[in-house]
Amino acid sequence: MAAENLLPREYGYVIFVLVFYCFLNLFMAFSVGKARKKYKVYFPTMYALESENKNAKLFNCVQRGHQNSLEMMPKFFMLMILGGIGYPLTCVALGSIYVISRYFYFTGYSTGDPDNRMKIGKFSFLAIIGLMICNILFGVKLVRG
Repeated sequence: MAAENLLPREYGYVIFVLVFYCFLNLFMAFSVGKARKKYKVYFPTMYALESENKNAKLFNCVQRGHQNSLEMMPKFFMLMILGGIGYPLTCVALGSIYVISRYFYFTGYSTGDPDNRMKIGKFSFLAIIGLMICNILFGVKLVRG
């Protein structure tokens, strides 16, 4: 196959990390669905109002944890897909740190105390910076030939 000849062999691990993130996203989506039922926040309402729901903050923290992960997903995928071509194993390590950190970001946020999202979740931002560096280095490598 053509892709197998063009991509480094280790690129398969990049794919595994991306799929792992998809499973994490499903977990977060199901968690939001459970929170909707528990706190009685029905579609199409995105966020609960404290004036209408005494559990608004608890629901909103679960929803916001998932929403933030969705906002970051295109950046993460792009950095993994491109950077993984040039530096597959480095991107796999950074991507794994990112995914695991995002789990703790989400579960920390879901406690209802937004400060809890950063205890371990802060490492996801460091992983993104590392992935950006990999992409810069890969771009330089391509330009230089």
